[in-house]
Amino acid sequence: MAEEESASTPYTEDDFYCPICQEVFRTPVRVAACQHVFCRKCFLAAMKESRIHCPLCRGNVTRRERACPERALDLETIMRSFPGNCRCCSQRIELYRMRQHYKTCEKYQDEFGVSSTVPSFQLSPDSVGNSNSQASTSENAEAYQEEDNAESSDQPTFDCPLCEEANMTRQRLLDHCNTNHRAHVVPVICPICLSLPWGDPTQLTRNFVSHLNQRHQFDYGDFVNLQLDEETQYQIAIEESFHVNI
Repeated sequence: MAEEESASTPYTEDDFYCPICQEVFRTPVRVAACQHVFCRKCFLAAMKESRIHCPLCRGNVTRRERACPERALDLETIMRSFPGNCRCCSQRIELYRMRQHYKTCEKYQDEFGVSSTVPSFQLSPDSVGNSNSQASTSENAEAYQEEDNAESSDQPTFDCPLCEEANMTRQRLLDHCNTNHRAHVVPVICPICLSLPWGDPTQLTRNFVSHLNQRHQFDYGDFVNLQLDEETQYQIAIEESFHVNI
């Protein structure tokens, strides 16, 4: 049945591989302007470097997309019935389960070790934006290195909606606002809330600094896997429930 469905689609297996990590998509997201698709984690990591450009074609990426990229739900749906071949054992398996398969495939583990992580994204010199409107590449690199020493490299970053300060982790944004914007009570959209899967781009926060201190003293990613869609988490929970000793 799966092969019949996959045969009716205009896609090939290569269409479901991220151009950054070269693995099957994990939570694919699509850039609106150019329609290029990436893993969500790969895209967010690339945005830390390029700031405003698509990682593949240097097309423009909107500010909202940089914080909360649009999920490619159509591809996620197809991946549930589109079978592919394991690159090591050649076993046929639905693409949305491929990464999970790699964790148990002995041939894959022997050749590649653990499944790949987001690579360090390198920019070409001409992909850096105008120096008058952005920090220099060297300044950005130093800032990212400082953050990497303190927090994991896949932490999302945010722009302060009350000033021009950009590319801050959740904790840095919290510290920045407590230091510089205590007296600023201005309705804004919270960039952290907007970056979450349930974020509402129309929801205004009346007192942003107070909101940060009440709602964002912790990372939601510590409690919820934001890289998985709701259906995948539901299926994983069901599978794990079969192994619970009562």
